[in-house]
Amino acid sequence: MGVSTNWLKKYVDYKWSAEELAEALTMAGIAIEGIDDVDGDKVLDLDLTPNRGDCLGMINLAREVAALTGAQVNIPEIKIEESPEHISSYVDVEIDDPDLCRRYAARVVKNVKIGPSPAWMQDALMHSGIRPINNVVDVTNYVMLETNQPLHAFDYRLLAEDKRIVVRRANSGEKFTTLDGVERILEDSMLVITDGKKPVALAGIMGGQNTEINDNTTTVLLESANFDPVNTRRTSHKLALRSDSSMRFEKGVDINGAVFAINRAAQLIQELAGGQVVAGVCDVYPKPFSPLTIKLRPQRVNELLGTDLTTEQVIAYLQRLSFTVKQSKSKGVLEVVVPTYRPDLQIEEDLIEEVARLHGYNLIPSQMPSGASSGGLTPYQKFQQRIRNTMASSMREVINYSFINKKLLDYIMLPDDDQRRKALAIANPLSEEQGIMRTLLMPGLLMNISRNLARRNENLAFFELGSVFIPGQDKLPSEVLKLGAVVSGRTSTNWKTAPLELDFYYQKGLVEDLFQQLGIKDSQFEAFVAPGFHPGRTAIIRCGTDEVGIIGEVHPQVLENFEIKTPVVLTEMEVEKLYKHAVPRSMTETIGRFPSVERDLAVLLPVEVAAAKTVATIRRAGAPLLREVSIFDLFTGGQLGKDVKSMAFRLVFQSDEGTLTDEEVNPVIERIIKQLQENLGAKLR
Repeated sequence: MGVSTNWLKKYVDYKWSAEELAEALTMAGIAIEGIDDVDGDKVLDLDLTPNRGDCLGMINLAREVAALTGAQVNIPEIKIEESPEHISSYVDVEIDDPDLCRRYAARVVKNVKIGPSPAWMQDALMHSGIRPINNVVDVTNYVMLETNQPLHAFDYRLLAEDKRIVVRRANSGEKFTTLDGVERILEDSMLVITDGKKPVALAGIMGGQNTEINDNTTTVLLESANFDPVNTRRTSHKLALRSDSSMRFEKGVDINGAVFAINRAAQLIQELAGGQVVAGVCDVYPKPFSPLTIKLRPQRVNELLGTDLTTEQVIAYLQRLSFTVKQSKSKGVLEVVVPTYRPDLQIEEDLIEEVARLHGYNLIPSQMPSGASSGGLTPYQKFQQRIRNTMASSMREVINYSFINKKLLDYIMLPDDDQRRKALAIANPLSEEQGIMRTLLMPGLLMNISRNLARRNENLAFFELGSVFIPGQDKLPSEVLKLGAVVSGRTSTNWKTAPLELDFYYQKGLVEDLFQQLGIKDSQFEAFVAPGFHPGRTAIIRCGTDEVGIIGEVHPQVLENFEIKTPVVLTEMEVEKLYKHAVPRSMTETIGRFPSVERDLAVLLPVEVAAAKTVATIRRAGAPLLREVSIFDLFTGGQLGKDVKSMAFRLVFQSDEGTLTDEEVNPVIERIIKQLQENLGAKLR
C-alpha cells in the first residue's frame, strides 16, 4: 500500500524527512519497503504484517507516528448540516445473520450532483493506487483510506420500492453481476446485501451493477458495516475476487469505527457534491463490542525484555498509543484498556511488545543466556523411544494427521452416545477430510491399510505412536498419547519358513514381545466386545487392574466401509498406562545353576474359557517351580464339537536348589491338572 506523506501530515505534525520516518516506522515494526517520489510527494511503500491491518488506515498510521514522535493526532472534526427529514423515512435495515454481519450502518444523502472530485482528492487516491471515478465514489474510497473502514454507495433510486436493506446468506445458485461486469454464481455460505428482493452487493467485497452510482444519481445510500473476516476471505477466494474492501475486512476492521466513517463520508459528499444529508444514522448493532482490558505487570515487562523500566515509563509508552491505563486493585498490576482498532492485542505479552517497540529494540541491552544446561531425554521420552525401537523391528512406522474426517467415526461404527464422538471441531479446516481432531488412532490406521491395498501392497504391518484428543468437561480436550498397531496379510516367505497369517495370535505375540521388552509382567488378555471389532475375536488388554488397551479383529462391516477385503487385526493402547507398569530391564540376568525340565500338557476346555484365565490358573498351581508357560497349539471344531476346544501348553520347571527329578515335577503336574479340572472344567486329553 502506498502512503502519501503529504496526506499523512494532515493528521500528525512531524518534523522528520521521509527517509527518517521510514526508518523509525520500520524499527517500530511497521515495515517500509521503499519510498517513491510522485509529483513531489514522497510515497511510502508499506509492507504490513497480517496482524497490523489497522495501519491500512491513514489515521491509525498517524497514531503510530504520533506515538514515536510525541506529537498529537489531528482527527477530522465532523460537522454535518442535516435536513429535517429522518433516516427512518428512507430506509430500514435487517440483519438475518448477526454472526456474519456484526454491524450495519446506513445514511442517506439526497440532491447530490455527480461530477469529478477535486484535484487534491484525486491526487490522494492515485498516490495510494486507486483510480478516481466520480465525487461520490471517490469520497467512499478516500474515507476508506483515511479510517480503514470500507464504505459503499448505492443509487437509492435503483433499490426496490420498499427501500429495505436485508443482509442475508445467498441462495445456492443465485446469480449476481458485480461492478466489474462479471456474472457470478453464489453459494449459500456467501453473505449478500439485498434490497429485500434482489442482491445489490457482495458483503464486504464489491457492489453490484444494478445499483451502481452513475451520472443520473441524485440520492445516495451509504453503507458502513462490519463483516466476519473468515467468511469474507472464503467468499473472496471462492469467487477469485479480491478488492481493497475485502482485504481490509479479512484483516479485521474496527467495529466501533463504522459510524464515524459514514458520518465523515456524508460530510465530504455534502461539501463536494452539494448534497443534503438526511438526519440520523440507521445503525443496527446486534452485539455491541466493548474494548478489551488486559492486566499488565511492569515487573514482567522488565523480566521479558531485560530492561529496567519504571512503572511510570511503561504507562507513558502505553498512553502514547492512546491506551487507557489505570492501577489495578492488585499491587504491581496495571489495567490497560485497548482501543477496538487494535484487535491484535489480546494478552499481556502483546502489550509488552508494544512497550518494546516504543522504547526501541536497539535500546534493549544484549545479554548472554545464563543457566544453560545440556539437554537430554526424560525417562518418559526414553520409554517412547524403546517402544518405537521394539515395534520397528517387525512393523513400519506411520505418522498420520491429527485431523480426520468426521464421517470416519461412522465408518468404524462408533455408537452415537460414545464420548469419542464429541470430537473437537476445527474452526477453519483445510478441507472436509480434516474437520475434527481424532479421538482414536483406528481410523487413520485403517486408511493406511486401505490405501496400500488399493496399490497392491498386500502384506502390511504398521504402527503409530501419536496423540488423540479426548473430550472432557474442560473447554479443551485432554491430549492422550497412544500406541496403535495394525496387521493384514501374511509374513514374507523364504526358503526356511512358511508364511504365517497376520492374524489375532500374531498380533497378540507382537504385543507380548513388546511387553517383555518394556518389562511389563502383569499383563493379561480377556475376551471383550467393542464397537468396530469382531465379536468373539476381541480382547481387552490389562496390566494389573488397569485397562491399557484393546486388541481384536476389525468388524467385517468396518472393513467394507474402508473398502478392505482382507482380515485386519488392530491394537490400540495408552502409553501412559504402559509406562506406569513398565519396569526397567536389567542389563544382566541370573542364569539358573541347574537345568530346567519341560513338560507338555494338552487339555480339553469349554470354548468360552479364556486362554489368559487358563494360563493364570496354571501359574498359580505350578508355583514356585513353574517358571514359564506358553501355548503352542489350539484346535477347535472337528470331532470336538462346537462347545469344546483343545489347548496345548509347554511348561518349564526349574529349581534354584538342585536338578529336578520326575518325583518332584509329577506332583506339580497333578496339582495343575486338578486345579484346571475343578476351576475351569478341563479334561486331560
